[in-house]
Amino acid sequence: MLEADVAIVGAGAAGLSLAHWLARRPAGTRPVTVVLLEAPPGPLRPPHRTWCYWETENGPYDAALTTSWRRLRVHGTDGHATERDIAPLRYKMLRSDDFETFVAHWTAGSPDTRRLTAAVETVEPVQGGAEVRARTADGRPVAVRARWVFDSRPPGSLPAARTTLLQHFHGWFVRHDRPVFDPDAVEFMDFRTPQPAHGLSFGYVLPTGRRHALVEYTEFSARVLPREAYEAALRRYTGSVLRLGRFEVTGTESGVIPMTDAVFARQSGPSVFRIGAASGATRPSTGFTFAAVQRQTRAVAAALHAGRRPLPPPAHRARSRVMDAVLLHALDSGRVDGAAFFAELFRRVPARRLLRFLDGRTGLHEDLSIGLRTPVLPMLRSALELPRLPRRPFPGP
Repeated sequence: MLEADVAIVGAGAAGLSLAHWLARRPAGTRPVTVVLLEAPPGPLRPPHRTWCYWETENGPYDAALTTSWRRLRVHGTDGHATERDIAPLRYKMLRSDDFETFVAHWTAGSPDTRRLTAAVETVEPVQGGAEVRARTADGRPVAVRARWVFDSRPPGSLPAARTTLLQHFHGWFVRHDRPVFDPDAVEFMDFRTPQPAHGLSFGYVLPTGRRHALVEYTEFSARVLPREAYEAALRRYTGSVLRLGRFEVTGTESGVIPMTDAVFARQSGPSVFRIGAASGATRPSTGFTFAAVQRQTRAVAAALHAGRRPLPPPAHRARSRVMDAVLLHALDSGRVDGAAFFAELFRRVPARRLLRFLDGRTGLHEDLSIGLRTPVLPMLRSALELPRLPRRPFPGP
């Protein structure tokens, strides 16, 4: 039986982030012993991911970044391009493998942190904390008893919601013989893709050099597509829109992100808390998660270092969640044209203010000014309907 102050279940973005912030103990604060439980290779381990977020330069993970940019570009369905310089912010790209290596470096230097590769089977309350029971890859049972447990595993099913859409995507890591990409700008949303009858679609290009990029096709809708449909959409986008010609695909990336107004529980037992996407860290209107995970896990680590009860704070403000719920309903009902909505918002709202809004860092007057740059009547009608909508379980993708 291993014993620790904290057990972290799962080594995805949230689990690794919390381990990192706990290892960076400020001077004068109490040490916290940690066991980080990572699933063995297989279906329980999170797939390789690329996370993107924006912040000022000199962020805590800059040493692990693939690259970053200060210009974002959005193309409307009519081909009109809006490009914005977001300085002093940078849009940053972090690969999950690089993040894991970075955190491993920090935790290796911490005598209070231990990593354990094992598949967690149960998390049960015990006197003075909780007990995690797991099994190693060779079938050996292990147990960890901790004062606090932080569970980052995705829930088995989504909570009931008024509206749930899925952000689902498939991307190619592309290598070209010619310098066809602009390494200084991200194609943030390119709506020059065939728009589905229900929802929206866009291309997304993250250039990592003049000859290399991650090119993705993304949809917001209620159902995922067959693999061949994503491949066909990417062939159409890279051929007819980007006109890349011949290139090599060196890797792929896929994902499904729930965009929902469901209420996620942040606590599942007296000493057991949920963190990350499992606690609602994903922004319902955009699918961005990584920045909210950092705010949440940093706050948890600060509470633990100070000897306080470490209830994870809400990942997003109540006002932001209400606005997102209205937008999701407006998109789901077809009352708002999603491609036109996002392209026009990016065109009419200064980029830095819009990014602060998406991070939930704007004041009430700024939120109202941004709201007036949206389709007011359809959004108002959606807001009035929202309280009468029942919350229903999501049937699955």
